[in-house]
Amino acid sequence: MKKIATLAAVLGASSISFAAHAAGDIDAGKAAVQKYNCAACHGVDFNSPIDPSYPKLAGQHRDYLQHALTAYKRAPTDMNRRTNAIMAGQVAPLSEQDIANIASYLSSLPGSLVLRK
Repeated sequence: MKKIATLAAVLGASSISFAAHAAGDIDAGKAAVQKYNCAACHGVDFNSPIDPSYPKLAGQHRDYLQHALTAYKRAPTDMNRRTNAIMAGQVAPLSEQDIANIASYLSSLPGSLVLRK
């Protein structure tokens, strides 16, 4: 019985660790957006892009940001890719963990995105 309890505790702790890892590290995300100079286009607060056609990123949903960045990395033959050449070049060096970290950081920022009813 002791072995089962120990195994359950180890599995529970590892699943919590995996969930935190999958969600991304906010501090590492902050370092990554500085390293890759994301603010050059999306604004220093990630809420005031330099061009109105560029998206506001601050406060956006983490899973949406992660999906969007991943879609820019997909191969040109992939039907589920995003086709912006600038963003494809920007995300090319990013790992899956970098993307998760960036998405976590940007989603943690206060933003002006609103839902109108």
